[in-house]
Amino acid sequence: MGGAPAWEVIGVIDTEGDCADWTFPAEPGAVRTARQAVRGQLRDWGLDGLADLAALLVSELVTNALRHATGPIGVRLVRRSGLDGALLVEVSDPLPDPPRERAARLEDESGRGLYLVASASRRWGTRPGATGKTVWFELAVPE
Repeated sequence: MGGAPAWEVIGVIDTEGDCADWTFPAEPGAVRTARQAVRGQLRDWGLDGLADLAALLVSELVTNALRHATGPIGVRLVRRSGLDGALLVEVSDPLPDPPRERAARLEDESGRGLYLVASASRRWGTRPGATGKTVWFELAVPE
């Protein structure tokens, strides 16, 4: 299991299966550290084939959290038990406002993160927490 106890991650939903979670300070190094943590955990679980995509999407969501929120950023991975074949990934921050997907113009340097998450994941969404929100997505686990 990762560094932080589950209660520190904002808006956690209890889920059956293997779990790893971390809490990162709202500092620029959090993006790189979160990517490394996700890749390492997925390698440990034998899910190397999902590591690059999951790390990319986590880095997009952590970057969004750094841009718009202050305070800790939670990252949680759940390899669900059962037959649904999904990896659940959650990124939490203390800002209650849900993110909005927008159409970025060619010259825009930002604004593509949620579009990327929506395009690359099986499904995604947001949910409010007691003191913030969680953005989550699911990736299909190869059989």
